Amino acid sequence: MSIIQPIETLTDNEIIARVLAGEKRLYETLMRRYNASLFRIGMSFLNNDMDTEDMMQQTYINAYQHLDKFRQEATFATWLKRIMINECHQHLKKAKRAASEDISTVEQGQDIAKTKTPVDSVINKELGEVLEKALLSIPEKYRAVFVLRELEQLNVAETAKVLDISRVNVKVRQIRAKLMLREHISNFYKNDVVFPFHLIRCDRVVNNVLRKLDIE
Repeated sequence: MSIIQPIETLTDNEIIARVLAGEKRLYETLMRRYNASLFRIGMSFLNNDMDTEDMMQQTYINAYQHLDKFRQEATFATWLKRIMINECHQHLKKAKRAASEDISTVEQGQDIAKTKTPVDSVINKELGEVLEKALLSIPEKYRAVFVLRELEQLNVAETAKVLDISRVNVKVRQIRAKLMLREHISNFYKNDVVFPFHLIRCDRVVNNVLRKLDIE
């Protein structure tokens, strides 16, 4: 009598193989597995929860459509996070171009760092707000390394691959990020209060992607 292995215990590569073999619905497992990670990464770049959700959905769609091209030279997590970061960069470039064509948008953008986003309404922990503001106050290239190394727990090699920079640059940027954050982060930066990802948001992202991919 064969024992059926629980889906939750399958590796990413095992799930991918089964999705490519026709069990498309299993793609949901991968999305739920990485939703929180992609949300933290997206928020660290975009500082807007709805834009981040949009980029997450686009990331999952792109990954699904190119799943057969995933060669497992890196982990699926690294591959997926790199797609997410590319989507964020493209979104920021489009927003910058749009702002340059609209003077009023530029004027509003001058105070963007002071503008509260929708996510502020659901973050009710003072520590979380302090940490998020501290992270968003440092330059993107340092913030990205810090989020991947300290929050996502990627090693130096994985971080270098995701960001397409050298390992030396990863180490240097990580050190500089910590120096810039200083007392703002103290010993609390590994706390889950930073860019929290709630279940209702998880369900919304997953269901939207499944609908767009026409997966039942």
